[in-house]
Amino acid sequence: MVRISAIFIAVCMALIAGSLGFVVYLRFGFTGAESALVALGTLTALAVYNAIAARKRDRQEASNQLATLARGSGDLARQLAEFGRRLSGMEAKVESVIDRALATAQPLAAEIEELSTLVKQLADSVAAHEMALTSERALPVASAEFVPPPAAVAVPAAVAAAPPGPTPPAAPPPLSKVAAFAGLDRDGIIAAIRSAIDGSKIELYLQPVVTLPQRKVRYYEALSRLKAENGDLVVAGDFLAYAEAGALMPGLDNLSVLRSVQVVRRLLLKNRDIGLFCNLSGATLTDSGFPKFLEFMDANRAIAPALVFEFTQSAVRAMGPIEQEGLAALAERGFRFSVDNLSDLRVDARELNERGFRFVKAPATLLFNRLGVASTDIHPADFSDLLGRFGIDLIAERIENEATVVDLLDYDVRFGQGFLFSPPRPVRAEALQGLAGDSKEAGKDSPLAALVPGEAANPAAGGTLAQLVRAGIGRT
Repeated sequence: MVRISAIFIAVCMALIAGSLGFVVYLRFGFTGAESALVALGTLTALAVYNAIAARKRDRQEASNQLATLARGSGDLARQLAEFGRRLSGMEAKVESVIDRALATAQPLAAEIEELSTLVKQLADSVAAHEMALTSERALPVASAEFVPPPAAVAVPAAVAAAPPGPTPPAAPPPLSKVAAFAGLDRDGIIAAIRSAIDGSKIELYLQPVVTLPQRKVRYYEALSRLKAENGDLVVAGDFLAYAEAGALMPGLDNLSVLRSVQVVRRLLLKNRDIGLFCNLSGATLTDSGFPKFLEFMDANRAIAPALVFEFTQSAVRAMGPIEQEGLAALAERGFRFSVDNLSDLRVDARELNERGFRFVKAPATLLFNRLGVASTDIHPADFSDLLGRFGIDLIAERIENEATVVDLLDYDVRFGQGFLFSPPRPVRAEALQGLAGDSKEAGKDSPLAALVPGEAANPAAGGTLAQLVRAGIGRT
């Protein structure tokens, strides 16, 4: 724009100078050379005038800009002065607050020191009483009428004579208290469980997982119940320890997965948004039959979004490279995982998400820290948000009263499970029935047919295993 205006001014000056030279040539009788000199002089005068005017204008603009900068600098200096005054006021207030806090804390420090002294005195008194009690126990019994029982003497002596060493693993629960296994030793119980698995005497129960606070059924959890010889049903907590000791978990898991697949298919016919949690053990991932298990799940990958495999927290922490490889193979086929039986809330949400875990089940008492233990490094109320940042949903389980539900809403828990909503209920017989028109040859070709003990030897035990396999392979 500046260049165009300069060109325009130059053209105008040339026209004025030329016009003046032409006028003096015609009007005053100047010669051509004289007229040209007049025109050139006029052009020079106009150019000098324009240069002086432009310079003056530039100086005026520079002066205005300097004045504007001076005003801005003055405003900035005033603002800095104001900020300095406010900062001085804040420093004075902070110093006064610190002085008041110190004045308030000094009596508290004195009281805490006094309490510490009292606690030390109490500890000394307790130690003195302990020494007195120990010396009294060491004195011989003066009365011959009192004779301690042999067990009361033998047990402390055995404990004192035992060399220090690692704590032995906890023994399986005393199943002798269960009427179905009364009178059986460890081997007998394992044999009874093996017989139940071979005979397909494992009942499937479902317990709903509901949304909070709407209480709409969103998932189910498949729970195993062992049907004993006397007809009693034994819950999983009373026989799983012995099934693990007898290396029976892969067979139990295979049977549960077969039935879970059939149940999921029936559930999806009514509601496409429903899902099922199926428990698996780490032993299944390392079992020699896991490739056939994987082949079966690959054939049923169509229901992968609705079937969630559940592992205990201890099993997840104990997983080695082989288990991790099996877990990754299931994740590649679209199946998701869940962690339950939490003993504490110390979980690595990022690692669980990378391994395919999308759910974590925690007892409500653990979330409320009613067990009285330091279960996590963060507040339990923030546990759901921590998991949610990595795409993991928190499910509160073992909910038994309405007060627990109200408290869980403050913890931002979206799902709940427990006897308050519904106890585990048996699956109806028709849900586990295969189609009568399926061919018998399909069961022989199924990958999992060889993994379920007793299928060929006892085809009438439940009458559904081969049909379940056919349903799983033929309807993907």
